[in-house]
Amino acid sequence: MASKFQSRLVGTIILVAIGVIFLPDLFDGKKQHYQEQFASIPLQPEIGIEDEFATIPEPEFAEVDLPPEPVTVVIDEPQEQESISEPVKVAPQPVEKPKAGNLDSGWVVQLGVFRNFDNANQLVVKLRDAGYQAHVFPKQPQKGDLARVVVGPDVSKAKLSAQVKDLEKLTGLKGRLLRFNPLNP
Repeated sequence: MASKFQSRLVGTIILVAIGVIFLPDLFDGKKQHYQEQFASIPLQPEIGIEDEFATIPEPEFAEVDLPPEPVTVVIDEPQEQESISEPVKVAPQPVEKPKAGNLDSGWVVQLGVFRNFDNANQLVVKLRDAGYQAHVFPKQPQKGDLARVVVGPDVSKAKLSAQVKDLEKLTGLKGRLLRFNPLNP
């Protein structure tokens, strides 16, 4: 007969084998199988007979008044242009100097120079709401540019100088009357 040790060893091996084989199924419970779900693309759409002959609504036409007499149309035939074989020489035009009256033709009131363009734009909105013609220069700022807020331009220096006090009351900024150069505002 086998010894007690051998019997215990065989019994332990059998219990471990049963545990390894059956315990995972026992503790795993109901197994769920995950299957990816995808929508299949149909190869050819199904066309019903009703869909094939859909009704199209009739267009509505507007009534047009026609002239009482027939109209004749004359088409001019295009004329052939002669090709120029030699280049045409153009004499240079003399540059005209600006007229003396145009040098100080416009005036503006400069209210301030701002580093922050948002503050300058807020001031312009406030001035425009009050009825003044206000602008920020430059219109498209680059990095490092300063924003100048001006009211005007106007050809009447007296009119703008009279508005300086009203602008100071409205904004709290003391404005300066400057000449306006339209080429370099």
